[in-house]
Amino acid sequence: MKLTYYGHSCFSVLANGKHLLFDPFITPNELAKDINVDEIKADYIFISHAHYDHILDVERIAKNTGAKVLGNFEIYNWLLKNGIENAHPINPGGKFDFDFGRVKCVIAQHPSSFMDGSYGGIATGFVLTTVDGNFYYSGDTALTLDMKLIPKFTKLDFAVFPIGDGLTMGVEEAIEASKLVEVTKILGVHYDTFGFIIMDHQKATDAFTNANLNLFLPKIGSTIEI
Repeated sequence: MKLTYYGHSCFSVLANGKHLLFDPFITPNELAKDINVDEIKADYIFISHAHYDHILDVERIAKNTGAKVLGNFEIYNWLLKNGIENAHPINPGGKFDFDFGRVKCVIAQHPSSFMDGSYGGIATGFVLTTVDGNFYYSGDTALTLDMKLIPKFTKLDFAVFPIGDGLTMGVEEAIEASKLVEVTKILGVHYDTFGFIIMDHQKATDAFTNANLNLFLPKIGSTIEI
């Protein structure tokens, strides 16, 4: 599958001819200053939770592209109030079929609030099943044994995990998460953006390699096959 990394936790996957974009936070990120947000393609946008570093560019991109935006019910209502009519609610445990395939919403162990401090609903992750491959984006989460349930329903080709530690899982926990969901290919996200989540890339790569896992840390703006 083709995957493009836009920095922090934002990435897109091309699946069944559709551009699936996740957690758009680009314009405030100095590390992503070379990305032209208005050129990003999106048919669907998935929001894992309401923190600003996951939703700040969603209005702009959604209005530019007309993409359908999915998030928990609180995020869904926030989208409607902000003029994004092509919104769709999805909560943990639920699943829906779309023209690219199926998306199932799962739990994430993480807080969630909007920029004004109001409640952002429960934090989530997403399991996507498509003709081109299946993958799991955990969102910002701690390591949780709930992950063991995912391979009971879906055989994954890769997973996307936060690895910056401090506010989410770190490298050691992400390695254990990879074992729980039974994947060997992992895209690492949520690192380096802020001073308290700066990561040693080589040390992280070596740790995954020693666990017989493949960690992908693509340059911001680059597209890889995974």
